[in-house]
Amino acid sequence: MSFTVIIPARYHSSRLPGKPLLDLEGQSMLQRVYSQACKSHASQIVIATDDAQIQCHAETFCDQVLLTRVDHPTGTDRLQEAVTLLQLADDHVVVNVQGDEPLIPPSLIDQVADNLRFYQPAAIATLAEVIDDSSQIFNPNVVKVIRNRVGFALYFSRAPLPWQQGWRCGQQQALAGDMLNLGQFIYLRHLGLYAYRVGFLHRFVSWPQAPIEIPESLEQLRALYEGELIHVDIASGKMPPGVDTPTDLQRTRAFLQQLAH
Repeated sequence: MSFTVIIPARYHSSRLPGKPLLDLEGQSMLQRVYSQACKSHASQIVIATDDAQIQCHAETFCDQVLLTRVDHPTGTDRLQEAVTLLQLADDHVVVNVQGDEPLIPPSLIDQVADNLRFYQPAAIATLAEVIDDSSQIFNPNVVKVIRNRVGFALYFSRAPLPWQQGWRCGQQQALAGDMLNLGQFIYLRHLGLYAYRVGFLHRFVSWPQAPIEIPESLEQLRALYEGELIHVDIASGKMPPGVDTPTDLQRTRAFLQQLAH
């Protein structure tokens, strides 16, 4: 079965404006994301942008570039507009590859698409990795996920999940050294790579924000609140960090320089 990769690319970013166009050792960030996606088994790769400048740039290397509305409240809404413009069938699988992941492994794109096709009851498939740095468990920028015994998501949170009996608020530093030695539970970091069935995207845009979504600022909680199933698999390889800040940009440039030599 085939699947489609859609790469959303917005110009406006509070921490790194215009980042899809930023240079990474001779190629734009967006072109590097596209190149990685081309190494996957996707049947088609589409760039969806709300900016004419990005559209013109993307058309120099990508055959399918969509100009979408600028007023989408979420990235998932932009994805739904793209699948509508492409007239994809409800059962078609779409992988959302973020436009700021220039080092994304193609194998992970294939993995998340394969998982969604295998787990037919799921509307979404995504990936996670084992947390091996205890400081990440209390870090609100690291989204934690908890699964049931067959791999479907129970909940996502920016808070430590689950909270261990006997912990006390304010004890983060004291607890950190012991948190990875609990023996009975493995903490998982959610990776922002998703595969969707197109029919789910059409349903998603009709729902209001969920009460559990708003405080966490996590769109996937809306799907859980509405009764949708999300399959979460352990990533088959390491997901390199994306580019959100100037520091991330310099780190990625340094890595690519080393790779070239």
